[in-house]
Amino acid sequence: MLKLLKSGFFTSIQDGGRFGYLNKGVPVSGFMDSFSATKINLLLENEPDAALIEITMTGPTIEFEAPTYICLGGAEMSVTLNNSPIQHFKVYKIEQGDILSYGKLKKGFRNFLALKGGIQTAPVLASRSQYYPVTDTNCLKDRSEVPYDSVTTFDPKISEIKVDSFLDETSLEVSQGPEFNQLNDKQLEVLFFKDFKVAKENNRMAYQLADTIAGHKISMLTSATLPGTVQLTPSGKLLILMKDGQTTGGYPRILQLSDKAISILSQKKFGDTVSFKLFKI
Repeated sequence: MLKLLKSGFFTSIQDGGRFGYLNKGVPVSGFMDSFSATKINLLLENEPDAALIEITMTGPTIEFEAPTYICLGGAEMSVTLNNSPIQHFKVYKIEQGDILSYGKLKKGFRNFLALKGGIQTAPVLASRSQYYPVTDTNCLKDRSEVPYDSVTTFDPKISEIKVDSFLDETSLEVSQGPEFNQLNDKQLEVLFFKDFKVAKENNRMAYQLADTIAGHKISMLTSATLPGTVQLTPSGKLLILMKDGQTTGGYPRILQLSDKAISILSQKKFGDTVSFKLFKI
């Protein structure tokens, strides 16, 4: 087990996602930043979608009760192992009783902690991702205990990598959504030639942008949505659904973010700026 002595702001267990249940109203969930999460899993020679710990804004203090190996990635945060600083995207050996402590957030918004063999909580609907009410809780609390398999020996083929950071990237690649063609020239001009600030309303369900475009009077039936779907409200607000986002919606779906764009946006916080770049698929 690992024990969260302090849980941090919002710390949860996530894996590659919960697929096959959108028609039942169950979100995909899973890694907000799949770019970073899969890389640290692969360094530990785990399956790319193995369950790990996702850490938002402020991190936990963790005590390990059995040996293992770990790797960190995602947002740049000050992290120490037994009071000694450790790096991101590098494999570290853990002994029984070791303490991992998160400090200051330097850049980005979400960090990831992977363990050799992955987190071993019981799957629910074929996924270990926390999402209430599918799982009992949506995040870990102080004193939470999380199971993992003890690993005493591991000789990684690659023990560390240098990753081109995308934490400073602001351009979000998007394709046309189903209702894209209902936008007028004025709306399109603002959409693709303006920078948008992230609003304070942002979480695993959706990101709202503080800046708006011209509104609309489009009437449509509730229709299917996905992580990365950009919806336009009648007042001109832009809502971007994320991994825990609703599976249907009644607003026009004007854009769809790429997987990389979802990862980029997931590392943004209130006040950060993004823009849209259209690509054709």
